Amino acid sequence: MRAVVQRVSSSKVTVDEEVVGNINNGLLVLLGVTHDDTSKDVDYMVDKVTNLRIFEDENDKMNLSLKDINGEVLAVSQFTLYGDCRRGRRPSFSDAARPEVANPLYEEFVKKISDLGINVSTGKFGAHMMVDLTNDGPVTILLESRKEF
Repeated sequence: MRAVVQRVSSSKVTVDEEVVGNINNGLLVLLGVTHDDTSKDVDYMVDKVTNLRIFEDENDKMNLSLKDINGEVLAVSQFTLYGDCRRGRRPSFSDAARPEVANPLYEEFVKKISDLGINVSTGKFGAHMMVDLTNDGPVTILLESRKEF
């Protein structure tokens, strides 16, 4: 499982000119799922996303987590995180999980964050989405449950 985590002051997702998810202060999480991901990968991502200390404290040091600031999460499924561009010019998405595998794990990710008492908004799985964000910092973190980077 891969994620691009961006610290935002606001973010929203629009599908067919309708806002389907939006947050204020918190994290935009673009989440990609591969074939053999399991609930163990989801648990790793939930723990990392909610406990990353990437928000400033009173001394302007990154010492606070999403939980510490009562932040929100906007979770957007993004299969293109498994795009392989090592050959040619057109990415291969063969490492991205099929929707019947990816969607349940994406939904599990959302539910587990929500179960922690964190407000979670989402995009629309499989839809063409327009994602707007105001990246705060900018701060962008890459996560990989297999710890390959």
